Amino acid sequence: MANKRRPIHTPTSAGPGNATRPQMNFRQGVNDTTARSEAKGTRPTATPTSIKEVLTMMVLHVCKKIIFFDTSLKVPLYLGSLFIVSLIGDFLPFPKTYLARTDNLFNVYFVKLGWAWTLLFCLPFLAMTSVTLCCGNSQRLLRNHMPRLGIATVLWFVWTKLFNIIETSYGRCSARGFDAKSSCLKAGHLWNGFDISGHAFILIYASLVLMEEARPIIGWESIKDLLRNEEHNRSSNDSSQTSNPLKSLKDEDLKTLKYFYNRFTPTIRLLFVGMTMLQLLWDVMLVGTMLYHHRMAEKVLSGIIAVVCWFVTYRAWYPIPTVLPDPVGKGLFNYQSITRPESGLRRRASLLQNSSSSASGTGSGGQSLGGGASSSKEIPRFMGMPLYAARQPYNAGSSAAGSGASPLETGREPQGAAFVSSHIYGSRVGSTGGISSSSNNYSNADFNHPSYARYRSRFERFES
Repeated sequence: MANKRRPIHTPTSAGPGNATRPQMNFRQGVNDTTARSEAKGTRPTATPTSIKEVLTMMVLHVCKKIIFFDTSLKVPLYLGSLFIVSLIGDFLPFPKTYLARTDNLFNVYFVKLGWAWTLLFCLPFLAMTSVTLCCGNSQRLLRNHMPRLGIATVLWFVWTKLFNIIETSYGRCSARGFDAKSSCLKAGHLWNGFDISGHAFILIYASLVLMEEARPIIGWESIKDLLRNEEHNRSSNDSSQTSNPLKSLKDEDLKTLKYFYNRFTPTIRLLFVGMTMLQLLWDVMLVGTMLYHHRMAEKVLSGIIAVVCWFVTYRAWYPIPTVLPDPVGKGLFNYQSITRPESGLRRRASLLQNSSSSASGTGSGGQSLGGGASSSKEIPRFMGMPLYAARQPYNAGSSAAGSGASPLETGREPQGAAFVSSHIYGSRVGSTGGISSSSNNYSNADFNHPSYARYRSRFERFES
């Protein structure tokens, strides 16, 4: 007698004057947020991203591409351009443009005040990012981070003054009777001296300082996720997550970090965009200096001095852990640590073939091919999941296979076919010492379903 499906009766509720309607199975007064928080073993999800946030991330991404140009290419580009372009300009003068005028708007209001503009953006950016990373520790901010800009300012002042001293002391006026540069220029004459380009020095050095001091913005958005996950772990007493860099912070430091992060992040983003625009302006003005001002030797020497000052401080001095000041971005936690997984570039002949270490017939310890001693690295994977489990050795009676005989001579099928078929579909029912091709029933009942017939037939053909 054929089985008939019985209709499902839904409980109904009726009221006076109302039609009968099904009763829905839900809890009243419990919103989605409460239901999510009650779930065990789950992590809080990020808040929905608005269109404004998406546009902001796009702008920041473009700015990062501009300001964080690879220094191994940027520094040689600066010095090479100073040499080649300036050398051409010494023998073949370039056509005059607006940048050739010494009283142009950018030169008067930006380059001559270049270090002031640099500090205008770098100083608040450094203060906000450092006080956030130090969880409000103002003493650590003043002792470990602020001295970097002080050292950069001292270097700028000393070198620019030294450039003027060299030009004044070792130069002469184009007319006789004038021993001082100021009196020579006031009389309308020219002062001939070795004028090391202060413009080239400040433009290159300021660009490199801007690039280094802007590095805390890399990974800055990830602090929001770290805060959310750490607050969830502490509220649920979940100590299983050990990879969160905020785990070592005290509760008070975590609250201070969240406060300063939420308060300063919009301003930090705006300052970072301003720093990027300022660096673009410095690069444009450096091109104008290459084309129209100073001689090649004067510009190349100033560029070398700027690069050396940057390298000695930001790449050699500050990274030393026992010497102050601290490197850029260092605080009470490290949010910029990135672990890159190893990428296997070695090509294997087949997914079913063992690695080269066991291809000679025996592995370490005298085990035969496909022995259980093969490591997990020898197992091919797809999207992080193994394609099959650990290899198994042949049965005890297969001595001919271990001596190098072919599978046809031993009366057995190739190891790969038997292995893949048995571990995906399960061993066939009634098989002894291997996989029998006469039976179509598998020990794994799920694969006996007709919907898997297409996949079973492929492996059966492969086995045969």
